[in-house]
Amino acid sequence: MFIEQGIKSENKFWKYIVGSVIIIFASLLGQVPLLIALFYEIFVNGKKYPSSNEDVMTFFEPNMTLFLILISFVFAMLGIFFVIKYLHNQTMLSITTSRLKMDWSRVFFSFSVWSIFTIVSTVLFYFSNPDDFIINFKPIPFAILALIGTLLIPIQTSTEEYIFRGYLMQGFANLAKNKWFPLIMTSIIFGAMHISNPEVSKIGNVIFVYYIGTGLLLGIITLMDEGMELALGFHAANNLVSALLITSDWSAFQTHSIFKDVSEPSAGLDVILPVIIIYPILLFIFSKKYKWTNWKEKLTGKIEEPTPYNHLKSI
Repeated sequence: MFIEQGIKSENKFWKYIVGSVIIIFASLLGQVPLLIALFYEIFVNGKKYPSSNEDVMTFFEPNMTLFLILISFVFAMLGIFFVIKYLHNQTMLSITTSRLKMDWSRVFFSFSVWSIFTIVSTVLFYFSNPDDFIINFKPIPFAILALIGTLLIPIQTSTEEYIFRGYLMQGFANLAKNKWFPLIMTSIIFGAMHISNPEVSKIGNVIFVYYIGTGLLLGIITLMDEGMELALGFHAANNLVSALLITSDWSAFQTHSIFKDVSEPSAGLDVILPVIIIYPILLFIFSKKYKWTNWKEKLTGKIEEPTPYNHLKSI
């Protein structure tokens, strides 16, 4: 069982607090290239110091900004590996899946399903509201964006999944000895992590329905499927395809995408619809394909620390 793989007597919750601090420190180290680039532009080229997060996002050429921001996730992933191996004495596989090896077919299936949905819905939005979009496509900048995105966005999304659906999911399970508490806590923290996104100030706090709802979806499919493969595929598709397809002046990433949304940001159906309609349909598709059963136990059941006696009972 996936979540039980981190349940060990030596895996006290304080270790997860220490591990989280180490991962955050590794991420901060990964921001050094961004700081060096900022100081170079300020002190050598005489640019004005950015006074807000929004100013930082528009300080460099969009592809350069994306590259410098995503580099920090490479460092964070290395931090995760260090913490899992040396602080918890686990393998990366143990916080990835309960299967004997990574099931890449699940990753690619989830990626494909959500990519198709994102592309189709974006095209439909464009043709139904053409005045809200402009064509932003420029071949060379887009090709560079595609290269950066393909290489680094999956690392960014995988890092977030390893932190929330892997590391912290098992960490809160060690604390609570049940499954519903890790599911709720990781979803709330995942949503809160996006509090600095410019979308929050433009759209309002209602967008946290989408952020926390997405966290719940990813947590549910991880618990029901006994591994993170589906969550990894979904998250990579969501961020990569979105970065390639559409941008706006108020989104977290400014990219050389195909379309640019020039409409006034508002909390509409695009915030609520995925959580109450699209995500349940996605859960239905996954549940039928992978024959999920015993939902109540997998999402809310109690957890026993593995012992030799329990192992014999399961045989």
